[in-house]
Amino acid sequence: MFRNNKTMIGPLLIILAGCFWGSMGIFVRKLGEYGFDSIQIVSIRVTLAALIFAIVLFIKDRNGFKISPKDIPLFLGLGFGSILFFTVCYFTAITMMSLSTAAILLYTSPIWIMLMSVLFFHEKLTGRKLTALALAFAGCVLVSGISGEGMTAAGLFVGLGSGLGYGLYSILGTIALRKYSSYTVTTYTFIFAAVGSWIICRPADMYGKFSNAADHCFLIGLCFLTALITAVIPFLAYTLGLESVEASKAGIIATIEPMVATLIGMVVFAEPLTLMSGLGILLILSAVVILNLKKEIGKLPGGEKDEQTD
Repeated sequence: MFRNNKTMIGPLLIILAGCFWGSMGIFVRKLGEYGFDSIQIVSIRVTLAALIFAIVLFIKDRNGFKISPKDIPLFLGLGFGSILFFTVCYFTAITMMSLSTAAILLYTSPIWIMLMSVLFFHEKLTGRKLTALALAFAGCVLVSGISGEGMTAAGLFVGLGSGLGYGLYSILGTIALRKYSSYTVTTYTFIFAAVGSWIICRPADMYGKFSNAADHCFLIGLCFLTALITAVIPFLAYTLGLESVEASKAGIIATIEPMVATLIGMVVFAEPLTLMSGLGILLILSAVVILNLKKEIGKLPGGEKDEQTD
């Protein structure tokens, strides 16, 4: 019983991360009312997240700030190549095509994760994983809706880049966790992402928007809450989850995010739930359940053996 409960902690942490990521629309819309564009909101989010992560690491384990110089490229990859790259690609894709199409291309990330996991970690490509992957991706398509309007080769390339960058966090994060704690990994990831974001966010324009805000205290509080809810908690939970969950499984479980975003849209913004969105939610939930079912019988129908942890 204890062992089964322990093995469920990882998937639950991934689900928790997806739920918090799904709330991002609330904060993005609110900060957008102050005139901040998407890239500036990203910069606010990752910069304050880096600060919070650094404070937590300082309190929890000051030795966690020590990293080997030879591992700097790894954290550059996490900060620049994953967090910042996928965000820039995603928001660029939004300007080049419909929001739904950009979201679907972003959620090709589980496919990239699974392919890279097989290549780099020699994870087994089981029937259960492939079934869950198909259900999760189909669910994301139905939840987001797809029109393909305005699709160009350049837009497709950028959109797929967002999915690749998003998926890269699971791969590089798994490698980093072999040597460093989750707190060290997330802290340095966001420090490098924050540094990169200030190159492209037009700081002078951001300062002007802060200066012109009528309610500075509320805005500052909103910025910190955005970082805490959409970055610190979910990325820490996801990284902790990667300690016990295979990267390929984690990527599929995290597709719960668009489902949560859809439900929040219904509750907070009174957005309607369509039949297709409802079906998509069921498919995503089915994928998560399939990945975490434990087989009590040693064989699947047809005689194929199945391991409890595949």
